[in-house]
Amino acid sequence: MQKSFNEIVEEIVKKDPRYEAAAYEFVKEALEFTIKQNKRSQTGLNVHVTAKELMAGFQQYSLKEFGPMAMTVFDYWRVSSSLDVGNIVFNLIGAGVFGKTDSDSPEDFQDGVDFQEAFVAPFEPLRTSTTKRS
Repeated sequence: MQKSFNEIVEEIVKKDPRYEAAAYEFVKEALEFTIKQNKRSQTGLNVHVTAKELMAGFQQYSLKEFGPMAMTVFDYWRVSSSLDVGNIVFNLIGAGVFGKTDSDSPEDFQDGVDFQEAFVAPFEPLRTSTTKRS
């Protein structure tokens, strides 16, 4: 009997408790979103998405789903950088959920999305000059 995605994630989280199970589900959804955005879904399920492409899709999907609450959700899941997303991806690869090419590595996520710039800065109030004119 084949295990469900949730069962696989439960096993991953037992071995590596750094991230909440919901983070794994979200990364899977972000990958599906990225594939659809890149209009690659017609070529089947075995589509390779680079770390850069996934992080761009992850950013778009995060803002679409959570808006200004994205960092609050990520903090709860203990996901604070692109490297964390890469760790989740490679945990899923290790469990056989995702595939990879020989050249893919967790370091590919090193220069991904700056979470502060992507998920906090766009929602900060604009600062106006408080200097008084004489």
